[in-house]
Amino acid sequence: MIKVCDVLTALLDAAPEYMKMEWDNVGLLCGRRTAAVTRVMVALDPMPDVFAEAKAHGCELIVTHHPLIFQPVRAVNDASYEGENLLWLIENGIAAINLHTNLDCAPGGVNDILAKTLGLSDISVLDPAGHDAQGREYGLIRTGTVAPCALRDFAAHVKAALSCPGVRFADAGKTVRKVAVGGGSCGSELEAVLAMGCDTFVTADLKYNHFEEAKYRGLNLIDAGHFETENPVCARLEEILHAAFPELEIFRSQTHRDETQFLTNG
Repeated sequence: MIKVCDVLTALLDAAPEYMKMEWDNVGLLCGRRTAAVTRVMVALDPMPDVFAEAKAHGCELIVTHHPLIFQPVRAVNDASYEGENLLWLIENGIAAINLHTNLDCAPGGVNDILAKTLGLSDISVLDPAGHDAQGREYGLIRTGTVAPCALRDFAAHVKAALSCPGVRFADAGKTVRKVAVGGGSCGSELEAVLAMGCDTFVTADLKYNHFEEAKYRGLNLIDAGHFETENPVCARLEEILHAAFPELEIFRSQTHRDETQFLTNG
């Protein structure tokens, strides 16, 4: 019998907890470690649509990238969004595991998958935080190279590769050659990206001043969306689970999507 704790161990073997940021919250955030697992739902976010889909498939566990709980919860009741979500999972006997910044930083995690999805070559860790048990570097941002091209053409490639409804970009007048990528909110890494001599940075959740500063400092910026830059890692989560537990039934959410919408006319 496979238990929740067995699944947790396999996932943390792939993305060890020591790789997470100090402020982060990862691991088993809801449920019993000893509960049996036969079916698992994988998604980027622990959201009500994912919960309902998990229940419909008879899943006892959801595995996500983003955590169910960020800040300490003072009460578990239906007066808050977090409390309502926790109550629903508890009442329906569904456990919740997440791998967040540890999966961002891990070899083969969010940012390696993003770099490969965008077709980067010579991929490396920009500023390694250390080495894993296999001697591989880990860290947040990945860099790589592409065949020289204009920024507008590369932005169109990013949009297509990640199935983005649109991308925001700032053109610093640089030909795209050396690219840095950071899934999700990595605007704070601009200084490190510039220091490594990258001409282009693909990330998400960028602020107005990021675009202004980057342009005048000679860095092309592309904001491809938080969901779109991270959602490809769900395939990696499935892969880890299938390899460790061939007998488990793994489902990837078909209903969960980016809730951001764009009005382009009208």
